[in-house]
Amino acid sequence: MAATLSASNVQNARGALHMLAGVFLFSIMDAMVKWLVADYPVHQIVFFRTVFALLPCLYFIARSGGLATLRTRRPLVHVVRGVIGLAAMGCYFYAFALMDLADAKAILFSAPLFMTVLSIPLLGEKVGIFRWSAVLVGFLGVMVILEPGGDMIQLGALAAIGGAVLYALAVITVRHLSATDSAAAISFYFTFIGAVAGSAMVLTFGWVAPPLVDLVLLICVGVIGGIGQYCLTQAFRYAEAAAIAPLDYMSMAWALLLGFLIWNDIPELEIFIGIALVVASGLFILYRERRLASVRVSQLPRVRVR
Repeated sequence: MAATLSASNVQNARGALHMLAGVFLFSIMDAMVKWLVADYPVHQIVFFRTVFALLPCLYFIARSGGLATLRTRRPLVHVVRGVIGLAAMGCYFYAFALMDLADAKAILFSAPLFMTVLSIPLLGEKVGIFRWSAVLVGFLGVMVILEPGGDMIQLGALAAIGGAVLYALAVITVRHLSATDSAAAISFYFTFIGAVAGSAMVLTFGWVAPPLVDLVLLICVGVIGGIGQYCLTQAFRYAEAAAIAPLDYMSMAWALLLGFLIWNDIPELEIFIGIALVVASGLFILYRERRLASVRVSQLPRVRVR
């Protein structure tokens, strides 16, 4: 029994390390996107984010069993998931252009609130008084975050909220896909669809030629995003989801730190209160989902769309 517990603890520790690495990499990627989106259109950043993420994605497929892992009987569902995920990604990238990094990140964490609400009509789930209370507290936090801003910040906040809703829809779609398809297949088809769509958008809407330094940064956005996705997938392969899912909220701390170091952003007190309400409500929803087993918490942070 002790040996079994020890092995479980080791696996959870490995999962936690992979989770922390993935969260850190995505936080770096988000900061790079915010830096680049001031000079480059969103569709061009989406192009680099998806095309160059294929490199680590293909490595992950090779490690997971090769092309056999890509078999699917639901290609149209992958297309729908890809379109929704790309729209969410575009919304967040646009929000980064108009908002402080921590503010946009805080609104990203309202996605579990929308997942809870959407799970009622789309998944037929029953939501009790405790989760409804958490949802209301979370939305109160979002409203607190929105209050201090002007017109441009409000526009960015609306984009972030739209991205959170779309992300929630994407995760619900992933839940359906995960019943029949592997994590490698879900990640690959999303990245591949994004690469195709990103290429089409660049051809349609134009291209801003980057200097060498920016080109390297744009490529790094894709590669880092792909490696981060691999780390998160491995995290949930090694560890119990309930043990590591809350570590996703470490990205809020990274957003605050990077925002201060790079842009000298210091959120107002109201923003900190709003962030605390959103994060607390999200953590409570994760706790209730674990207790009630009404939603598989392992699916919540597994597939990222940024």
